[in-house]
Amino acid sequence: MPMQAPIWFDDFEKRQFSVNGVAVCARISTQWAAQLDKPVLVLLHGFPQTHVMWQRVAQILKADYRLVLPDLRGYGDSSHAPGLPDHSNYSKRAMAQDVVGLLDQLEVSQFFLCGHDRGGRVAHRLALDHAARVKRLCVLDIAPTLDMYERTDMAFARAYYHWFHLIQPSPLPEKMIAGNALAYLHAKLGGWGGKGTTFIEPEALAEYERCFTMAPEQADGLPVAIHTACEDYRASAGIDLAHDRESRALGERVVCDLMVLWGERGVVHKMFEPLTLWQAQCAGLVQGHVVPSGHFIPEELPEQTAQALQDFMH
Repeated sequence: MPMQAPIWFDDFEKRQFSVNGVAVCARISTQWAAQLDKPVLVLLHGFPQTHVMWQRVAQILKADYRLVLPDLRGYGDSSHAPGLPDHSNYSKRAMAQDVVGLLDQLEVSQFFLCGHDRGGRVAHRLALDHAARVKRLCVLDIAPTLDMYERTDMAFARAYYHWFHLIQPSPLPEKMIAGNALAYLHAKLGGWGGKGTTFIEPEALAEYERCFTMAPEQADGLPVAIHTACEDYRASAGIDLAHDRESRALGERVVCDLMVLWGERGVVHKMFEPLTLWQAQCAGLVQGHVVPSGHFIPEELPEQTAQALQDFMH
């Protein structure tokens, strides 16, 4: 008899926190108080998604960890404040500080950390800026941001054109994407070595659609979630690179052990050497391997992702 699929986010509660003056939405284990003997694992999502990308993985891991699944600043039901002229409020440093502030409110001093896509870049910066807080780090389907930009060629620019489109000055990318936001969203979710959107749960897809097409709330009429996603990328092409270069000049590296997984049908596998690049940025033990998926590893391979995390995060 086949096992019944778990109820959508069964045993998790969705909460709103005020962190660093902004709203941060997160799902956490409902049995938090009863699981104080369990380690904390923070799971960070990427573009163009929200924390719900972790639903299947969370159901597998919920008995072994106290799980924290935030919406990053600018995504989902977290803050969508307009970007500052230097995009600093969407820097990975600012996003990482949100995560640390959230964990402070939950009275968690140390935690395991895993990030996919943009969440991996936030996790990398968090592990540099708050080294004492992170017990072990996992990043999924990324190479370090600075290395990816510095090794850009025509093939990468074609494959990851959104890195260069989204960073154009506001409001041009926002207005172009808003012309058919759902078509753009589905193209991103189904691209990068994926199999369309068949691997995404209907509930998750509905959440991505809801959040990406949020009604304009700003005076200039820009769609809020599209604008803040662009700000995330604008920060990565500017202030984040400045922070990364500064860290490298100072000799700062991730001090904890690190695991990287990447999809064999993805762009990172085709164009970079993620294990080698991460070994150069980490003073701890670095391990990892390619997995049989596209870019969206946790949704394509939830069981394999969960097992890898269980084997590493202990």
